[in-house]
Amino acid sequence: MLGISVEQIWAFFLTCLVIESTPGPNMAFLAIVSAANGRRYGYATTMGIALGLTIIGLASAAGLASVISRSPLLYQGLRVAGVLYLLYLAWESWQRASEISPGITSEQKELRSFFRHGLIVNIFNPKAAVFYIAILPTFINVEENITHQAVFLTFVSVIIATVMHIFIVSLAGVFQPLLVDPILNRRVRKVFAVLLAAIAVWFGWSVRA
Repeated sequence: MLGISVEQIWAFFLTCLVIESTPGPNMAFLAIVSAANGRRYGYATTMGIALGLTIIGLASAAGLASVISRSPLLYQGLRVAGVLYLLYLAWESWQRASEISPGITSEQKELRSFFRHGLIVNIFNPKAAVFYIAILPTFINVEENITHQAVFLTFVSVIIATVMHIFIVSLAGVFQPLLVDPILNRRVRKVFAVLLAAIAVWFGWSVRA
């Protein structure tokens, strides 16, 4: 019905699996969030990342990614914005760790905040857009409806990425109960803030043109 063969789908599935299994900024970001705050917040971040990937994938299917690929200025702008946002998260984590009596915040509000972080980090990730214009099209049958195939493969890639991210969060969240001691928690959060800043640099380097 989509005009794409089972062989093409399997090939795309395996390609996505290999790519998502390769350590990268998203993986490190999720591991840090989950270890510092717990699985629940890691899962919220994962859902934000999934939505971000979906938006980028659908935009790519509509042709927006090709605009980004042809505009070095726009690409670099997105890259810088992503790095700055990650640095902001590192600063925020450091500030929260330094608070002696942090204000009480509702869990629902916190979860929304982590969801938003995951979403924004991926919206500002031009490397994700490049994936949808450099890799995904190679699995499309040009003799059939390209848009339908692109949308279908986008959801396949998002599902694979989300499953991998949930796996990472589940493993990293194991360490969170060890941080119940307030002093240890503050120290670890500061360490994670530094690591998050390092990820920002990694992010900037990995998506450079």
